[in-house]
Amino acid sequence: MFLSAALSTLSAAGSNDPATLDDAQEKAKSAAGFVEDNWGSWLAIGLRVLLIIVIATVLRSVIRRAITKLIDRMNRGAQAVDGTALGGLLVNAERRRQRSEAIGSVLRSVASFVILGTAALMILGTFEIDLAPLLASAGVAGVALGFGARNLVTDFLSGVFMILEDQYGVGDSVDAGVASGEVIEVGLRVTKLRGDNGEIWYVRNGEVKRIGNLSQGWATAGVDVTVRSDENLEKVQEVLAEVGDSLSKDEPWNERLWGPVEVLGLDAVYLDSMVVRVSAKTMPGKALGVERELRWRIKRAFDAAGIRIVGGPLPVGAGDEDDAPAAPAVSAPSAYASSTSPQSLAASPIAPPNLAK
Repeated sequence: MFLSAALSTLSAAGSNDPATLDDAQEKAKSAAGFVEDNWGSWLAIGLRVLLIIVIATVLRSVIRRAITKLIDRMNRGAQAVDGTALGGLLVNAERRRQRSEAIGSVLRSVASFVILGTAALMILGTFEIDLAPLLASAGVAGVALGFGARNLVTDFLSGVFMILEDQYGVGDSVDAGVASGEVIEVGLRVTKLRGDNGEIWYVRNGEVKRIGNLSQGWATAGVDVTVRSDENLEKVQEVLAEVGDSLSKDEPWNERLWGPVEVLGLDAVYLDSMVVRVSAKTMPGKALGVERELRWRIKRAFDAAGIRIVGGPLPVGAGDEDDAPAAPAVSAPSAYASSTSPQSLAASPIAPPNLAK
């Protein structure tokens, strides 16, 4: 009765035509009947929405945690062999860490997008909302966004495939066409390279059309030894073989060499010199150091054996005095040094004729 009186009073205060008590009771009964008839459906919808949210949250958390544990296990496996000879050759801890973190980030983002997107569509379907216009609008918006940000999408997809295929990693020396240097960071959109002069290149992954990785597989150290054409080839080959054998037994070169140092033979023959080619298969990225060590040892061995190197100083007592003509101590005086010589008089300009009368 108090509720009916209150409703009657409010209706009388807010309207010029006050409702009767019977009308107010009828409206209250209609509202109560509507709630009584639909509260079960509302409760079912609310419980269904709550269940979808709970399942999506739990599933997203479980999948993200599983991905994180997988990435941590990959990093622990890389750290277990880091510092060993095999680890330095096959596994770079920083490279594996960045690669695994990038893959984990992509997988977590994809999992979250798929789970939350599916949950949102299921919730809208629970409220009996027609999803066809929404999906069509989303498709049109996606196409427009794809055309507008195609460079960004290209960079992202290229970065994902580069990381998944392990085309290069941190510490690798690469030639990307647009820039070359050592990889210091690999991202999904941009790769950072440090050049030979210390500069840092930011290379978009979508602009890289080809990659030359100098740190995968193996490298070749090649040294060209130029000696005089009259040297004994058997002696030269014997000295080079001894140098290669000693290099392959000494630390740390025995780990950097993947094969014996081979004397390939004559690479070129000229009138006054000949070139002997020495080659060795080395660890990736170690060819330059092996070449320098080979040149150092070859020079010392040739000096000890008295073998002449073209362009370098001759060993003491190894050369003959008649090999090169002796240069004169004092050059002959020039005829033009004297102003009274016939040559100077003949080369002097002729005075113009006197035209004054």
